[in-house]
Order: sequence, then C-alpha cells, then structure tokens
Amino acid sequence: MAVSLALLAIRVLSAAFVVVQPGFTDAFYYVDVARRLAHGQGLTADFVWNFLEAPHLDPLPVASHRFWMPLATALQATGIALLEPLLGTFRSAQAAIIAVAAFVPAVAYAAGRSIGASPRAALVAAALAGLGGGAFAPAWVTLDSFAIAALIGTGFFIFFARAATGDARAGAISGLLVGLLFLARAEGALFGVALLALAMRPSSRAAGVAGSAVALAIGAAWLLRGVALGGSPDLLARTLFLARYEDFFAITPTGTADLVTIVTARLGALWSDFTVALFGLMAFLAFPLALGLKGAWQRPSVRAFAGLALLIYVAESFVWPLHATRGSYFHSLAAFYPFAMGLVALGGERWLARRDAATRRLAVGGTVAAAAALAVVGLTTWDATFNDGYRARAAALDAIPAGSFLAIDGAAWRWIADRPVVVTPADGLDAAACVAARYGAKSIVLEAAHFSNYDGLYRGDLVPWLAPPIDRGAIRIYAVRAELVIGCSGRASPDTGGAAAVP
Repeated sequence: MAVSLALLAIRVLSAAFVVVQPGFTDAFYYVDVARRLAHGQGLTADFVWNFLEAPHLDPLPVASHRFWMPLATALQATGIALLEPLLGTFRSAQAAIIAVAAFVPAVAYAAGRSIGASPRAALVAAALAGLGGGAFAPAWVTLDSFAIAALIGTGFFIFFARAATGDARAGAISGLLVGLLFLARAEGALFGVALLALAMRPSSRAAGVAGSAVALAIGAAWLLRGVALGGSPDLLARTLFLARYEDFFAITPTGTADLVTIVTARLGALWSDFTVALFGLMAFLAFPLALGLKGAWQRPSVRAFAGLALLIYVAESFVWPLHATRGSYFHSLAAFYPFAMGLVALGGERWLARRDAATRRLAVGGTVAAAAALAVVGLTTWDATFNDGYRARAAALDAIPAGSFLAIDGAAWRWIADRPVVVTPADGLDAAACVAARYGAKSIVLEAAHFSNYDGLYRGDLVPWLAPPIDRGAIRIYAVRAELVIGCSGRASPDTGGAAAVP
C-alpha cells in the first residue's frame, strides 16, 4: 500500500505538471469521442481524423472507432460523466486513467509473487512497474490505453496460470480479459492463441474452451458492430499493404510497394521494434529478465508470456510494419510490462542471492534509482515533444477563420479549436478542394509536418481557390476563397455546414 500510494503521488504530480493535455493523435481522438459519449451522443465523432471513418465523405457526425478500439474512450467517458463539473473535461478523463494506473504496482507485485519471487523482490517489481522508466512514466497518465492494457495483460497471465491447471472458472476469466484487452488494443486478440493452446491439452481443455468462448463472444460483438456500420472497404489497403505511411490518410490509397520495399520495411520494423523493447526495459533490465525467464520457465504463465511477446513482436513487424514503427508496437508492450518487471525481480533476486547484503542493497537501490532518473527523463522528453507543439497550435487559433477547417491532425485540432476539423487528404490539393467543399471548410492549416503532396503549397506555390497564407511560426493558414466554385464529385449534405458552391 505504501509503495502504491507513493507511486500514485508521482502519477498525480506528473499529470499536474507535465501531461497537461492529450499530447498525440490517439489520445486526442479518445477524449474527443469520450466527451461526446459522456454527453449522450454515443460513439460518434464530429471530425474526421482518417477517411476510414468517412469513406464516402459522409456528413458529420460519423460513427467513430472503425480503426481504434473503444475501451479507453469508454473509461474516459465514465470519468467525464462523474467529474466534469468539478475538474473539467480533460482532467476528469485523466482522473479515470490515473485511477486505473494506481493499480499497476499492485498487479506487478501480484505477478512477481505468482512466479515465485519473494515479497521484497515483488515490491521491487511494483516500484519498477509503477515508475515506468523512461518509456512508461508519462504513458501511465496519458489519455490512452497504456494503463488499461497493463492491468488487463498482467491479470491475464496470473489467471492463465490457474487455467493451465484445468480451472474452468479461471479459464473463463482469462477469456474475459482477452476480450477486454482486444477492446483496448486490437492486437490483444492474439492473446487468445494461448487459450487455444490450453484447449488442445486434455488436462486444461475445459478451461481453454471456456476462455476461448468468452473471448470470441466479446470480439464477435465488436466486429458485428463494424459490419452493421458497413465496414471499411479498404481497411486492408490502409493497414497491411501500405507503401508509404501517409497513404493511410488518403481518400483513395494508391501507393504500391515492390518486393524490395516490402522486405526492407519489415526488416526495418524488426530492428526498430527490438530497440523499442530494449528501451522499454531500460536496456540494463534485459539481463535479469532473461534470468527470470530461465528460472521460471516451467510455469505456464511464463511460457505464455514469452510466446505471446514473440508472437506480437513478429505480427507488429511483419503485418503492420509502418504502424508498428510509429507507435503501435510500443503501445503493445504495455500489456507485458508489469509481468516483465515481475520476471526482472525474480531473476535479479536469484542472481543476487549469492552476493553479500551490501552488494544486494547497492544493486537494488541503484536499479530503482536509475528507473526513477529515467522516469524524469521520459517526462521531460514528453514535455518537450508534445507540449511545445500544443502551445504552438493554440497560439495560431486567432488566425484561423471561424468555422471548420482542414489540418493534418483532425483529432488534435478538434480538441484545440473546439470545432469540426477534417484531415487534409494525402491525395493532394484536388482532393483537398473536394473535401473543403463537402464539409464547408473555411481554411486549410498546414504545419511543418505535412503530407508530401502539400510541399509546393507550403513553400509558397499558391492555388486559385486559396488565399495567401497567414503565418504563425511554422504554421500556415490558407483561407478558402468563398467566391470560387470548387468542383467535387459528391454533393454536400445539408448538415455538413457547406457554404462553398458544389456543382
């Protein structure tokens, strides 16, 4: 309890002084929709972050979560519904995440104890997991699925150990956790492979079947929702077969990759994801982790941990390489992190058992101190990476004409500007003209990071339907000329607010 409360205090302080806004696209998206869900508007979005959710330039609001999963949004919506009058929208959503993250040390302690670590070693696991090192220190309080996946993933490994003995109830709970992990992160469905392995063994067949049935029921219910919405006709083209990541944000992805590009992208993802995993372990924890795996290999939960970690590493690198290298694989690691810290504590304890007391104290104290120092580095990096950009965007608001507009990050600008925003289509300016007319956009906002088809416009090559830019630092705002007729193959619906003439 003392360790958990101390780490909770660190969470609150890091939220109060560093993670003061959502930060990145995923988090902005979750809280944008969570606010609507909490206010009774369902899983809908009054912005377009990707044309997966508006494949036919559908009128706003559109059904949300055709790509991302809903659990983080549902949790934040609960916090907003309960605490918004007291804390405001952002802080009430963040309070729900912090409440979940408060239990990360406890589940890491339970994980360590479940694989044979002593109470003192398990406390070290709790401290390491709660601190998060340089990778997860800010992640535990961001408006994302990190803390949720950490709790659910660790709980799965703990109950899986009991299910492996043939306990059908533990198997059903494991299946429930797989279903919930899928609702937090799509690749969480791969945890179900471990349940299928149980179902193939006579001694644990009942547990495996029960768990698989529960997990499949939850997964099928969510997938049926997607079918009822009509699905996304080019989802595979936007995820598996991308030649360039920016094509993910095109109305019609057209990039094709040759064999050399396909192979090199996946080999690059393998290396990139490996370095991400090492960074998550703070590098120096890889040694005690390996010792922990070796020492507890006979336990079913440890073998499941190793097998699933390898499976997701390969799947992220080979199936979704462009997404993996832009954060997807790092997100995946959250489900493994507390259990990994339990293994680190176990391996370290056994390695230090033959050393004298002074050496043990120095090693443990030094490890925890290094994790705390790296946590500070991680929070400082998060602040520099995301808060500076947020402030720059907020400072540019006064130059953006009233009404909806186009920007590269529709979810972030929706939150910052508090009005409908549509992503600039990666297809280029002709498509942007169509989208602007369709949604009645009054301007286009380009940042230093923009899709390559807008390079000429950003450098100064103007087009007739856009006014000369207004600069706010590296951000350039181009007003749409209202007197121009913009051609577009579709007609604006009455509720898109379209003022531009569409033939």
